[in-house]
Amino acid sequence: MPLDQYIINDLRPFDVDTEIKELQEVFNQLTYSHIPIEKEGQYIGCLSETDVYCFDGGEKIKDVLYAIERFFVRQSSIWLDVLDTFAVNDSNLMPVLDEHNNYLGYYLLIDVISLFRNTPFFSEAGGIIVIEKAYNDYSFSEVCQIVESNNVKVLGVFVSRIKNDMAQITIKIENSGLSAIFETFRRYGYTIISGHEDDSFLKTLKDRSAYLDRYLNL
Repeated sequence: MPLDQYIINDLRPFDVDTEIKELQEVFNQLTYSHIPIEKEGQYIGCLSETDVYCFDGGEKIKDVLYAIERFFVRQSSIWLDVLDTFAVNDSNLMPVLDEHNNYLGYYLLIDVISLFRNTPFFSEAGGIIVIEKAYNDYSFSEVCQIVESNNVKVLGVFVSRIKNDMAQITIKIENSGLSAIFETFRRYGYTIISGHEDDSFLKTLKDRSAYLDRYLNL
């Protein structure tokens, strides 16, 4: 599911010549944790609500650039990377840039997490397998066929990394013995990067969900 259809563009970054009191007024009206900032038309980062209320209203953003938090995601970022960036930066607003660093808008945490928190990949118990093969040699149909030929259901699959013409594919499956699946993947020329039943990857997803859930009640 493409995330970019959930980009909101009703809030433009504030220029560094803007007075802090204007940001304070915005935070009084909205529930955002951060507000995007730009310099000479280029996004440079965000100021947090906590920091903005610590500054004198008569100051300008350019006077407090040391407090800028330089986080964002790309329009092409996968959903797990987007969630991770939300969590790492303790934010409920996430600026989105294109490949040329143009500001496109932002994601709201509540929109992103609501899309995925009830999907089988995210919520169902199961095993996680990470495999690798040359980018031009793998196919989703082959990956799913390999899993299902071992009488195991696929709960989700996505390309989690591409580097040096190699693709890593992360697969969520029903809980089952993995050894037969590993053997089949190797016969088809895949390298097994990792594979565990109810492994730490799933725990990480659940931990992130618990962390992010508190924002849903804002």
